[in-house]
Order: sequence, then structure tokens, then C-alpha cells
Amino acid sequence: MLKHLIPFALVVLSAPALADAPPASTVKTPTLQQEVEATLAAAPQGTRFGLLVVDDQGRVVVSVNPDQRFIPASNTKMFTTAAAYALLHGMDQPDEQGGTQVFLSPGKGGADVVLFGRGDARMSSAPDCKINCLAALADAVAAKTRRVHDVIGDDRLWPDQRWVPGMSWNNIPSDSGTAVGALNLDDNELPIVVTPGAVGQPPVVTLSPYYTLRNQALTEAPGGKARLYLERSVNGFELVLYGTIPADAQPWKDRLGIDDPAHYAAWSLKQMLEARGVRVTGKVAVRHRRADLIDKAVGEGAVTNWTVGTAQPLARLVPPPLADDVVIINKVSQNQHAQVLFRRVGQVGGTGSEEWGARIESQLFVKAGVPRAGFDFSDGSGMSTYNRVSPRAAVALLRWIAVQPWGTAWYGSLPVAGRDGTLKRRFIGTPLEGNLTAKTGTLNATNALSGTFQTASGKRFTFAFFANDVPDGASALPTMEAVLLRIAAAN
Repeated sequence: MLKHLIPFALVVLSAPALADAPPASTVKTPTLQQEVEATLAAAPQGTRFGLLVVDDQGRVVVSVNPDQRFIPASNTKMFTTAAAYALLHGMDQPDEQGGTQVFLSPGKGGADVVLFGRGDARMSSAPDCKINCLAALADAVAAKTRRVHDVIGDDRLWPDQRWVPGMSWNNIPSDSGTAVGALNLDDNELPIVVTPGAVGQPPVVTLSPYYTLRNQALTEAPGGKARLYLERSVNGFELVLYGTIPADAQPWKDRLGIDDPAHYAAWSLKQMLEARGVRVTGKVAVRHRRADLIDKAVGEGAVTNWTVGTAQPLARLVPPPLADDVVIINKVSQNQHAQVLFRRVGQVGGTGSEEWGARIESQLFVKAGVPRAGFDFSDGSGMSTYNRVSPRAAVALLRWIAVQPWGTAWYGSLPVAGRDGTLKRRFIGTPLEGNLTAKTGTLNATNALSGTFQTASGKRFTFAFFANDVPDGASALPTMEAVLLRIAAAN
């Protein structure tokens, strides 16, 4: 009897489990929204994501925290460059308004040379410079006189606000956080090259004499990696180099920020004048406009007119079109140029201050239909951690740009995946290579990517994607790229 009962019992016990299992045909396939949410949930723990993807009619395709506010990093540059196109005239014409001027002005010790900045970011002192060159201004002075007293850098067109609110202090000595003013030269950066010497001896350093160098570094035995460090006090001129570099290492290169661009420009002009046989009997000096005078005597819609007395300029540069600079700003994410453009926007009915730049942009974007709760800006480059943008605000901006007369030119300034700019090495070998056009953003614990791409079926999507609070040592980029590739393939 037992031989018959045991199999029967097994069948009875197994029957309920079989009855509960749904037919294979009724298993639900996850939606695209659910797939995206699952992928984001598997990202480094603690990362906060915001994503909005819409089709060409503005219909939502995928949405994750679309109204939360995120640090946008260099996605800030989208707003700055769009505001410039909307508010500054003649973007595709030579920049008549921004060219640096040089004056000869009577002084106590003789004629002073005054270099007056008008808000250009691109003046160059490079030996091979062909356009917008400081050398042209030096030639004009040398053709007029063989003796001058002081050489003065004057950046009073804008208040003296060299660094943006909310920028990390450790960025100040670097080219990412160099100072900004109305008078700028060589991207307000100086290159440094460190080449190994003999073992046990200091390396050889190539550096402009604008800074003095205390070389405490040593060349060590071959093998290993260079471990070099630079220190300089804010507004200081002594640079301390320490650490080690292997004897077989390639030259170590970096770019240093300049704390007083007006002073550096005047100093550089002095070197050029002396090289042309002009005797400089005085000193290098600067004229700054106090930051506490930002709004004094300036009403709504008024512009303070800062000039160099009644003197006429001896010479004036005419920089290339600002549209060319927008390409530089967006393609390679040039911080200093973006910040100068932000201050130029702040001159439209304002003083050129940080505050006026933010105010003018806010008014513009609200009129454009960008949700006011979705953005706040303290700078134009994205270096400030005070900036905030929601995915919905970024998408609204991008869709507004697309229908502007200058929209095609603006979109042409963005990096293209796998092709150029900050996206040159991303999405290679995927369907988004050569397809996705977007502005990148990277800052401490932050990644951003906003733009457009075409899907597998030929639809055009606009998107904004932010990752904040990325854990130290982790990266959100693989997750973000996987999500975008999945969305492109699914539509």
C-alpha cells in the first residue's frame, strides 16, 4: 500500500504550485520606463539621477525626477551661449564692441600707456598670433613714442569679481578656475613644462618669468610615475614646485591660472614695448573697479560708461565674431571664455557684474518658457556649485533654441559623439556615434549631458540627463550612456 500512496502524495503537494504559475504568454515585458529605472537603480549607490527625454512633439518618452534641481556643471554653458545669441547683436560679425584698446594718457612721470579691456576673452600674445594680437597694440605705441612711464591695465568696464561665487577654492590656481575680468590675455593661463634632469638633481622647468619659481622637486631613478605638485598663494607671484619625476619620464605639462588678468596683460605689453626699443621708466599698474560699486548709481536698464577720460584710443583690436567663440565654449567647454560671455550678457541693461548676468538671463529664459523654478545661476561656466537646473528646464531651453533663427548655428557648436570636443571619445562604435549632439558637464561628484539624438526608427529626441552625488571613485557615465543607448534602440 505504501508504494502506491507516496507518489500520490507528491502529486497532490505539487499541484498548487503548478496552478499558481502564470502561463508564459501572460508574463509582462518591462516598459522602457521600468528598464531605465532598473538600470539607474543599479548605478553606484547614493547617486541621484534626473532625466527627461521628449520626442519632437514634446511628448515625454522617459522621465526620472524631471523637476528636481541638480548641479549642472558645464551644462550651464548652454544657457550662457543661448543668452548671448538671443541678446548680443552681430554674433556672426567681427566683435566691434569687445576689442581691447590702447591709449597714451598724460601722467605725472610722462605719458602712460593704458590698456583698456572691453570684454574680450581671446586676445593673444603668442609669437605666431595672426588676429586679435597684443603685438599690434605694442606696434602702435612703438610707432608713436620711444619713451613711456607706467604701463597700466584697466579693466574697470566691469566690477572686479575675478572668481565666481560657489567655485571650489582649489580650482583657483588651475586653468579651470582662472580669474576673469574685462581685460584678458592668453585665456588667463600660463603653461608650465617640467622635464627630468639627472638623477638626484632638480628637473628643468620651462615657465614664463611672470611667476618666480622655487624648484624643490627632484629627478628620481627611472621607472614609476611623476608625482609633482604646485603651490602658490592667491595673488602671489612665487610658485613652489615639489615632488619627484622619474629620469625616463615624458615632460610633465600643466597650465596655471592667473589671478589678476589686467596686471598680466599690462606686464606682457611692457615686455613687448621694451623688445621694440620703447623705454618704460615707470611700473606696471592696474585699475580695478571696486566690487561694492556694482549697482551704485545704476538704475534698471542703465549702463555705467567707464572710459579712459577724453583720450582717443591709439589703436583698437577687432576680435573674430562671438559666434566663433561659442563654438570654442561649447565644444571644448572653455570656462574662462564662458564666464566672459556671461559678463557680456550682464552688460545688456546692466553693469556687467555676475549679479546682472544672472538677472538678465533669468528674465530672458522666463520669457522663453523655461520654468523659473527649474534654474538658478551664479556663473556662466558651470564652475559654481550654487548653480541649479532641472531636466525639464534644460529640455525647455533646448526646444526653444531649436526654433530660434540662430538655433541651427547654436546646435552646430555642440560636441558630436565620437567626433569632436568633449564627446570625441564617447559612444564610439555605437549607434549614437556621429548621431548624438550634446553638451557635457563634469564637476565634483557631478556628470551632465543634454542635447539631441536620432533613434533607430529615425525619430528625433531631445534630452537632459544629470547625475549628482556620485560616490568618490565611482563614475555615472557608463550608466548614463547605457540608458541613452537603450532609449535610442527602443524607439
